[in-house]
Amino acid sequence: MSSPSNKAVILGSGSWGTALSMVLAEHFTEVCIIGRCPDQAAEISSQHTNSRYLPKISLAENIHSTNDLSETKTADIILFVVPTSATREISHQLSVIDIPASTPLISCAKGIERGTGSRMSDIIHENLPNNPIAVLSGPNHAEEVARHLATCTVVGSIDKQLCSDLQKFFSTQNFRTYTTQDVAGMELGGALKNVFAIAAGIAAGIGLGDNAIAALVTRGLAEMTRLGIALGGQPDTFMGLSGIGDLMTTCYSVHSRNNRVGMALGKGLSLKQACDELGMVAEGVPNTLSIYEAARETDVETPIIDAVYNVLYHGKSARQAVQELLTRDPKAE
Repeated sequence: MSSPSNKAVILGSGSWGTALSMVLAEHFTEVCIIGRCPDQAAEISSQHTNSRYLPKISLAENIHSTNDLSETKTADIILFVVPTSATREISHQLSVIDIPASTPLISCAKGIERGTGSRMSDIIHENLPNNPIAVLSGPNHAEEVARHLATCTVVGSIDKQLCSDLQKFFSTQNFRTYTTQDVAGMELGGALKNVFAIAAGIAAGIGLGDNAIAALVTRGLAEMTRLGIALGGQPDTFMGLSGIGDLMTTCYSVHSRNNRVGMALGKGLSLKQACDELGMVAEGVPNTLSIYEAARETDVETPIIDAVYNVLYHGKSARQAVQELLTRDPKAE
């Protein structure tokens, strides 16, 4: 890749896709957001706002939006910022559009696929095997990135040169990017932390204090690391931005969708009520199921994941799940 080029394409017009468009707009002459809603695309292009997902944020003049996937044919980089459940379908659609094999594809969604246990980069590579693949992940809430608040992230690829090239495109005065070659660890950290964020929200919703939530997050990190290593990640990655960094942010921030769903469950709402109240996708809900299934293929003990799974999918009360965690047999840390 040469230095800034003409066009970046972002698949997904939600808050994170829109925030990333603002980062890339500092390096590309054209940034195209591809979404599904014609009205939203028209608003982004004409008014330079995305009022549904990032109210009161103004977008750069070189950002526009469309519903036409053929825009990817002329892209210099393509970002996948769609829900994890849509990654396979969208990557398949791109496979028949005949995009250049040299175009890097960057996965920015956090989760693993139910049934296959595949990470998002695996799915993209499966459908577009000739394109270079990278992953972007870290403690990055769109609301803060859009307000130009200081943020650090990680871009990962097995290709060191691609990492270096993308690092430049994802670096601004307020957005600092690190690199790694542990793609598996990055993606697993980003997926697993969603489940623990729901657990932290449940604890807060019940009314437990800082002591309990800190203990839960700490034990969540241990659980995330054990399972992440078993599924192919490197230990050090879970101690970095895409591991503990992302875990802390999503477990404590008011911007965390997963935390907010958990808090609603802790206050007694049903899962449907909690998701309806949120009004956006909380990846931790479907990913709890896929992660629970993936964990069953290992010998790793996952008490927190199991507890959240039982609350979401087997109707166990939040209070009962927390009480069972607290009264497990004593053991060494």
